[in-house]
Amino acid sequence: MPELSPRRRLLVLAICCMSLLIVSLDVTVLNVALPSMQSDLHASTSGLQWTIDAYTLVLASLLMLAGSTADRIGRKKVFMAGLVVFSAGSLLCSLAPSLELLIAARMVQAVGGSMLNPVAMSIITNTFTAPRERARAIGVWGAVVGISMAAGPLLGGLLVESVGWRSIFWLNLPVGLVALLATLRFVPESRAPKARRPDPVGQLLVIALFGSLTYAIIEAPEAGVATSGPFAAVAFAALLGLLWYEPRRDQPLIDLRFFRSIPFSGATVVAISAFAALGGFLFLSTLYLQNVRGLDALHAGLWMLPMAVPTFLCAPLSGRLVGSRGPRLPLLIAGLAMTTSGVLFAAFDAETSDATLFLGYALFGVGFGFVNAPITNTAVSGMPRSQAGVAAAVASTSRQLGQTLGVAVIGAVLAAGVNASSYRDTFVSAAVPGWWILTGCGLVVLVLGAVTTGSWARRTAERTAERLEAPDVREAAGVSA
Repeated sequence: MPELSPRRRLLVLAICCMSLLIVSLDVTVLNVALPSMQSDLHASTSGLQWTIDAYTLVLASLLMLAGSTADRIGRKKVFMAGLVVFSAGSLLCSLAPSLELLIAARMVQAVGGSMLNPVAMSIITNTFTAPRERARAIGVWGAVVGISMAAGPLLGGLLVESVGWRSIFWLNLPVGLVALLATLRFVPESRAPKARRPDPVGQLLVIALFGSLTYAIIEAPEAGVATSGPFAAVAFAALLGLLWYEPRRDQPLIDLRFFRSIPFSGATVVAISAFAALGGFLFLSTLYLQNVRGLDALHAGLWMLPMAVPTFLCAPLSGRLVGSRGPRLPLLIAGLAMTTSGVLFAAFDAETSDATLFLGYALFGVGFGFVNAPITNTAVSGMPRSQAGVAAAVASTSRQLGQTLGVAVIGAVLAAGVNASSYRDTFVSAAVPGWWILTGCGLVVLVLGAVTTGSWARRTAERTAERLEAPDVREAAGVSA
């Protein structure tokens, strides 16, 4: 990628953030619309789970393929294709006449979405090469998530109440068009020096692992172990297949050597835990505010602001802290805040009082605001720039897998505990195990934030980067000879 002027770099960052905005808005806006969709499409709790997880599942399954493909054929090309497919999928979602077709359209959206965020992060990584500048750019990237969380519930509530839930998908069309035209004009093409070959077997194993595991979790409360058990077995077999097959390839879909880096492995687990907490938190909160408290979509969106505003404010602060002091402090703050929020709901029924509900939402927003920048920065900063697309894709995959599992697990726990005939009476008690799970997710962030960010962990990252660069160096030496 050619050296760009400061103004051009900021413009590239803005264009990449536009793609993140439409993908993130899609998640927060959709959560506010769930009760309306449930009523209009006659969906069960598991049906609502699939409207979210069909998207995040396909996204998680294809992110690494998109990242390696972008490194191979060109990041700008893949990014533009993603904008076109995502916008087309959004249009299909707005026209879907049934739950099944809506879920199918969400999967089309996800195919496009898989080409956006990891590729955009790779573009940012190759545009902002100085560590401090890159950390600040990633902080801005994280702030966009906060903007989507602040604007999404309100915007979604207004649209659902005034026009209907289908209108939430219209938001993506003008933003996608502007981002597409701007990318065509201002974003330079870039690719990895060494192209990576496709890995169809690894891709199929990833799809089998994520799909079977999610299906087993979501359908277990209604279908039982006899039906979900075989899917769990398929997921386990696919995992074993990945662990056996991928190290034997010269250019695997998932380079397992990445995980020899303790910071990278820690960032992966932190991403899964934090976004599992986010997915479960939004799912429980939306259903509680509208189906139990009886709020309309707009007022439910207003109640999400105590979570969204701290996320928006803390994300850029987290980016600056990562740039100046490293990832440990932001991760410790994030873990402590998310754990405390979970305990308030699990042990003290924070939903039942406006004051504790406000406090629980605000604490979760602080925690989530601080967690995103250190995840992304740790995932890409220790890797060779030639591997930026794949490394960013692994981090993004971890986020989407976490959100998928969060909605699947928390929804399954809720469905198992709620009595449909007395939904309002049983919801709070049925949600308690889910809140304890979210507390555990926060605790994982806290512990790994302390353990995986020390000098010993950094040395493992340096050794991993040397191993990853060594084959390319040897090949270059052979060519020059």
